[in-house]
Amino acid sequence: MPSFQRHVFVCVNERPPGNPKGCCKEKGADRVRDELKKRLYERGLKGVVRANNAGCLDQCSSGVTVVVYPEQVWYGHVTVEDVPELIERHIVGGQFVERLMLPDQPHLAGRTSAPPLVPLTATRPPPAQPATEPATEPELDGPPATRVDK
Repeated sequence: MPSFQRHVFVCVNERPPGNPKGCCKEKGADRVRDELKKRLYERGLKGVVRANNAGCLDQCSSGVTVVVYPEQVWYGHVTVEDVPELIERHIVGGQFVERLMLPDQPHLAGRTSAPPLVPLTATRPPPAQPATEPATEPELDGPPATRVDK
């Protein structure tokens, strides 16, 4: 079972054209998601951070909406241009990007940071060492049944 240090959800919900709520998809959600996934992959974070599509997160007027867990930090009006900062500051470094945070997040209790990612090498067991030749017994005099150690 995979165990991610951070899990990022990008709302890609699509509403019919003209819906008064709007939707994240029409505001560029697919591009934000694609850029996020591409840059996470390029940073070598596959297996450490997971980015997923999300259906409606009920923040339509604030879209594109992104939520980062386990901290449960909600970001709004995220653009493709914001993705590098979001990755470096929050996802990797643990510092929330306050200028993008949606208001009214009492569950954060005023926190603006979380622990940074643990380097990938520290999250995985060391690679298995190649098998070594078994130790050979010292040469002894006589056949095995009758030998005597000197």
